[in-house]
Amino acid sequence: MIRTRIAPSPTGYLHLGTARTALFNYLWAKKNQGKFILRIEDTDQQRSKKEFEEDILLSLKWLGLNWDEGPDIGGEFAPYRQSERTNIYRQYLEQLLREGKAFFCYHTKEELAQEREKQKLANRPQIHICSHKNDSPKNFGEKQGVIRFNNPGGTIEFNDLIRGKVRFDASLLGDFVLAKSLDSPLYNFSVVIDDWSMKINYVIRGEDHLSNTPKQILVQQALNIPQPNYAHIPLILGPDKSKLSKRHGAMPVLEYRQMGYLPQAVINFLVLLGWHPQEEKEVLEMADLIQEFSLEKIQKSGAIFNLEKLDYLNHYYIQKLPVDEYWQHCQLYLKDVYPAKFNQNEDFFKKASFLFRERLKKFSEISGLISFLVELPDYQAEDLIWKKSSVGETKKILLLVIDKLENQNILTSETVKSELKNLADQFGIGNVFWPIRVALSGQKSSPPPEEIAIILGKEECLNRLKWAQKKLEI
Repeated sequence: MIRTRIAPSPTGYLHLGTARTALFNYLWAKKNQGKFILRIEDTDQQRSKKEFEEDILLSLKWLGLNWDEGPDIGGEFAPYRQSERTNIYRQYLEQLLREGKAFFCYHTKEELAQEREKQKLANRPQIHICSHKNDSPKNFGEKQGVIRFNNPGGTIEFNDLIRGKVRFDASLLGDFVLAKSLDSPLYNFSVVIDDWSMKINYVIRGEDHLSNTPKQILVQQALNIPQPNYAHIPLILGPDKSKLSKRHGAMPVLEYRQMGYLPQAVINFLVLLGWHPQEEKEVLEMADLIQEFSLEKIQKSGAIFNLEKLDYLNHYYIQKLPVDEYWQHCQLYLKDVYPAKFNQNEDFFKKASFLFRERLKKFSEISGLISFLVELPDYQAEDLIWKKSSVGETKKILLLVIDKLENQNILTSETVKSELKNLADQFGIGNVFWPIRVALSGQKSSPPPEEIAIILGKEECLNRLKWAQKKLEI
């Protein structure tokens, strides 16, 4: 059975890069009827925080990347937090020490710093070949130095499922550190033990981990444990091809939720960052992704982050939402910005939100888009005058529209549009629709006047038209 994992460190909020790695692992497992595992790598106790772990779990759940085994639901190979697996790591560290494949290093930080400085000046690789390889004590209970791997050298070669054959000169790694102590293992040791003991056979991760792979393979060889399949996916880059950062629009996953992006849009966006389906198509829902996903289709070069693409996809998924779901999303933002007015007239806000459904890229925009309906923004008198019209003609048209509205008992979109069209046939489309649009919305660009009028209602429409008329009198 294929078993994949996502193993984030709770030292910060979950970002898009880790979310995409989780997605690729999830898709590969589900495509092959396998298991997707969540493991929390919290060996850095100083920086690890519970709030970050909670954010990781909530972010993955929001994206729909539900795990089959993990810290909250358990599983056959629990525990799934590294901080709870210290005794397991200690057992294998002691094995390596007994077999002479690891040793205690007593060099001070100052000595190591001096060694690195000399190597730097001599333009040599900055590695540590330890002189303490053969003096490691057998009493592991005593206070000792860091534990280093006794590097045998040679060539490390493995087949990366994305990059093909990869080779490393093991001697350039030096005698690298496995643990600060018997009870404090470091990443490159603990990850090997975890992946093996949890039967992870596909390690799909970012290419920034490629340099860790030879160290992990050396540990696997020393413990005589099988090597998993490796697939190192390209990094996500900014539009300028630099490392993705906040200035490019990258944020923690849950901030995208707060901005009103839908999880299905974020998933669709993430999967296209470095992978493409057989046919050229951009809209792919989870069921399609599970069916079509393959590691062979992952590109080697960096994937470019494009926020406009995410907006495009989110707009698509917003249009697909059932009416009730669309309104549920909108009201979260409207209640927050207009709490008192929302409670007084929820129906008004509901109608207003649907006026902008076809324009909406993300739900956080809705409060701003309907703001002119809630309160007329200030505008200049000259904004009312169409470029081919005059003050006198504009005043005349406003008076005619006011008169027609006052004689309407019930406003409908059709009647308002019909009355405006009749006037447009007489005075010209721009001469009529332009000043009415500005008078009702305070904006030069807005939905059609007849649609605005229905939401505002007769009384508010008349108030705004009369206010426009007054502006032209000044």
